[in-house]
Amino acid sequence: MSEYRIRLLREEDWDGVVALEERAYAASGLSEGREALRSRHRASPDTCFVLEHAGGLGGYLLALPYPLFRCPDLSRSEDGGVHSTNMHAHDLVIAEELRGRGLSQRMLRHLEHTARAGGYRTASLVAVRGSHVLWTPLGYRARPEIDLPESYGTRAVYMAMPLEPAPVRPLPHSTGPLPGPHPRAEVG
Repeated sequence: MSEYRIRLLREEDWDGVVALEERAYAASGLSEGREALRSRHRASPDTCFVLEHAGGLGGYLLALPYPLFRCPDLSRSEDGGVHSTNMHAHDLVIAEELRGRGLSQRMLRHLEHTARAGGYRTASLVAVRGSHVLWTPLGYRARPEIDLPESYGTRAVYMAMPLEPAPVRPLPHSTGPLPGPHPRAEVG
């Protein structure tokens, strides 16, 4: 069995998510608070995930459709869902004791797979506190010309990348039923 598992965020995860978010961002003034975080989830519950580890919460990723070259303001909650062909990775936190194991990249790849399967054409994120160095090797490109809300701080940079379409599986040669969708991959 895998030591780590990525699954959809559930109601009982919120205390853990808020605690991780506060530990990661409060000291730098980037913490959003519970209601703003929950509003991102309400906008797109099928693209918000948690990382399970040893029976607990090891991290989370909140993502939602958002127009390319724009991003949510940290100081405001989302009003509702936005229709877009861009999937925005809004917030990704890994517990301190699990960092350095490539789990952020695994979670982001999981989101990209989900976005491709959903027909999204691009993925974006805002790198804060110099974290752009983590995302560049994954194909995200800095877009320093994009103005960001002040709530992200002075070191934030918008990043985006194209998503290749999900591979099309060939049709079976028989007249039987088509194969079902691939099961959601678990991180191993």
